[in-house]
Amino acid sequence: MRHVHSLSDYQRRWDAIILWLEMNTVMNMVVVESAPTRFSPVAVPEPVIIKVSIVEDDAKLRETLVRYFAGQSGFRCVKAYANAEAALADIPQHLPDVVLMDINLPGMSGIECVSKLRKAAPLLKIIMLTVFEEGEQVFQALSAGAFGYLVKSNRPQKILEAIREVFDGGSPMSGHIARKVVQSLHTNSVANAETETLTARELEVLQGLSRGHPYKEIASELGISLSTVRTYIQRIYEKLHVHSQTEAVMKFARKQSS
Repeated sequence: MRHVHSLSDYQRRWDAIILWLEMNTVMNMVVVESAPTRFSPVAVPEPVIIKVSIVEDDAKLRETLVRYFAGQSGFRCVKAYANAEAALADIPQHLPDVVLMDINLPGMSGIECVSKLRKAAPLLKIIMLTVFEEGEQVFQALSAGAFGYLVKSNRPQKILEAIREVFDGGSPMSGHIARKVVQSLHTNSVANAETETLTARELEVLQGLSRGHPYKEIASELGISLSTVRTYIQRIYEKLHVHSQTEAVMKFARKQSS
């Protein structure tokens, strides 16, 4: 005999389904809340901010550079000075990562300021900015301790690239200036025995540095990776007992001229 369901039967079934759904919903919420997080949040490292100080007597250029850095991600101008005396008194107390130094300053010259700053803060990295490309001034600036040398006519992006390169341990120079440095060092110096310890590949890397080529260009020329270039440069520093690209290039130039 066929069983006929009453309305109350359907109501009971519907109530049971609702109860089942409610129970499972609660259970799922409990499971979700009590279950351990499957993926732990990854800490995002804070971006590196390169702190820059500017020593420039031209007020318009100095203010322009300050405004330019204010709009660049990864850079911060911490102080700007109109003369070498103010910079020398303050910079050792508030060490920036990189200093942009004009070579022709009123009173104490930029070259003299570099020498005194490096004595007060040996790890300070300084890039010379100038309108001149005279070999003697280049030689004096690098001998005083400057890590790089750029002309003011360089586009702003090139200045940022130079600051990053110095911050990473390099010594940026334009190709024209690098050639003048080598020419300035063409003396009768006796070849430095330390350069004889370099391998053929290390010499190729050093030759690239002496021509003012950036690391990426050297890597491309030699068909090696950028990290390999950095490894070779570190070995060159160790073998030549130097601490910067500038010192390495100067030693290489003396050997070439002997």
